[in-house]
Amino acid sequence: MIQIKVLDAEKNIVAENGGQEEVNLTLRREYQEGDTIIFEIGGETGHYWMQVDDVLGKSLVYLTGDQTYEIPFEEKKFNLSPKAFTGEKQLLCLRKARPYEINIYRNLAENVNDQHGDVNCYPHASANVETRGEAVFAAKNAIDGVTANHDHGKWPFASWGINQRDDAQMKLEFGREIKTDRIILHTRADFPHDNWWVKATVEFSDGSSMVLDLEKTDGDFSETEYMCLYTADAYEGEITECEEGVLEWVNKKDLFRLNLWEGDKIFFRLLEEDRVFFSLKLSYVEDELKEAVLDGRTLDL
Repeated sequence: MIQIKVLDAEKNIVAENGGQEEVNLTLRREYQEGDTIIFEIGGETGHYWMQVDDVLGKSLVYLTGDQTYEIPFEEKKFNLSPKAFTGEKQLLCLRKARPYEINIYRNLAENVNDQHGDVNCYPHASANVETRGEAVFAAKNAIDGVTANHDHGKWPFASWGINQRDDAQMKLEFGREIKTDRIILHTRADFPHDNWWVKATVEFSDGSSMVLDLEKTDGDFSETEYMCLYTADAYEGEITECEEGVLEWVNKKDLFRLNLWEGDKIFFRLLEEDRVFFSLKLSYVEDELKEAVLDGRTLDL
């Protein structure tokens, strides 16, 4: 059985509800200082759809135990929509995720329910520095799904702030082993206030790492995407559907007859050459390939 409870500052139960697969709880009063929400999963570790506030919406999270969420007030709420946790009626939700919801290709790092401290709710972001300890510069802002970047400070411009530390580190935990093939970063572009990052290193739990070269970007071009490309000569299990198009087997000799991105043609040629490892940077303006850099060397297009 799963349950949701709302406790006041004295730990008295203000409202509660339970169910087997899904539970909704309506709180018919305004939140008060010291209120907390408790999501109880009865020892059933797994994926759940969780909603702490109807304004923030739901996240597909991985719970390893019961989760407590402290209702934020004043400065601790500045990184959230001013409509969040307000009003005389609140809707809280918890539902066990279905297999097809878990297995679809999706953003594994997004969690609008993340918070500071030790948690049983993943993904979870933490850091060795957050500017002045303010909520608007907390690491969790990097995974809340809000990508507005032309300012800094209060919502919707909250971000991870490093206070100019050259040893800044952020840790992203998933609560389990995951597989990923790309990393997408959104960098803040509050110019001229901001400087910009030029390099970052991503270290994975298997001991491998990637060095990311970053550029000063703005507007629609502030999204940088990193992909990991693998080859395989065998597989196990069943091929599942892909949201990016129709997944089908294609004969190698027919690859270049497909409608491919220009950059795709470059890495397919590298695979034909049996290149064991390579680093390829592709820069597009809209759909046009403007630059290709292979292992630090600019290619002729």
